[in-house]
Amino acid sequence: MRPRTLPVSLAGVIAGTACAILEGGFSIIPAALCMLFAMLAQIASNFGNEYFDYKNGVDRKGREGFRRGVTEGDISPDAMKYATFGTLALAAVVGCTMLIYADWWIIPIGIAIGLFALAYSAGPYPLSHHGLGDVAVTIFFGIVPVTLTCYLQQGDWTGITTSLPVSAAIGLLATNVLIVNNYRDMEDDKVVGKNTTVVIFGRKAMGWCYLLSGVVAMLLMCGVWAKLPLYSLAAPLLYLVMHVATWRKITATRGAALNPLLGETARNLLIFTLLFLGAAIIA
Repeated sequence: MRPRTLPVSLAGVIAGTACAILEGGFSIIPAALCMLFAMLAQIASNFGNEYFDYKNGVDRKGREGFRRGVTEGDISPDAMKYATFGTLALAAVVGCTMLIYADWWIIPIGIAIGLFALAYSAGPYPLSHHGLGDVAVTIFFGIVPVTLTCYLQQGDWTGITTSLPVSAAIGLLATNVLIVNNYRDMEDDKVVGKNTTVVIFGRKAMGWCYLLSGVVAMLLMCGVWAKLPLYSLAAPLLYLVMHVATWRKITATRGAALNPLLGETARNLLIFTLLFLGAAIIA
């Protein structure tokens, strides 16, 4: 399940809920459904990543990253396959309940999310193997969950002027978690031909990309901060302090020692979205 990265899926829903609150449309049931769906979809994607990377021969024993259960023989490939599709089916059931709050068009969006959960590692052109994982994460962990969470609580798109810039910001911050993961695995990925953005552009370039993503994300939300009391600026300032501190550690670290910094990046994102939610509630 990779619990250290699950805050990434929670963050998008929390940020979308904050947007709904700012627009006067908070509703707890659709917010809870979005939270459950997002977590199940990410877990299914994580399961699928383990299964398909094993089947494609991408994972190797003794890799620098977190222990892979299938590759190391802790979990059978069949068990992981059933877990992947079982979790995805459960996410689909939860997603269908959202039809109470939305029209039929949400169905193809749900299908797209399910396909992404698999296409990240599977299919004839796995996204994570061709430098497209970062783009996919920005869309499916930022733009989609933030805007849809806000919409489902409001019942219309009137809050899109708030949720869209926030969604882009959260997408960039979520992508930073993937950057750390690929930063750690660069040598292993290069050997098996997995062309992540870190393999393509190198650690130095993606290290700077990590730093700039956090700064750009805060700038994207300038219009949102303008709607909030002045003291709410403590949220982006605190995030930037944490972000720079984590970035400095990442660029000076290699191998398995990056694992805690992967969790730290996800933690920074979660703290930021909770601060944003708090500011929205108080405002």
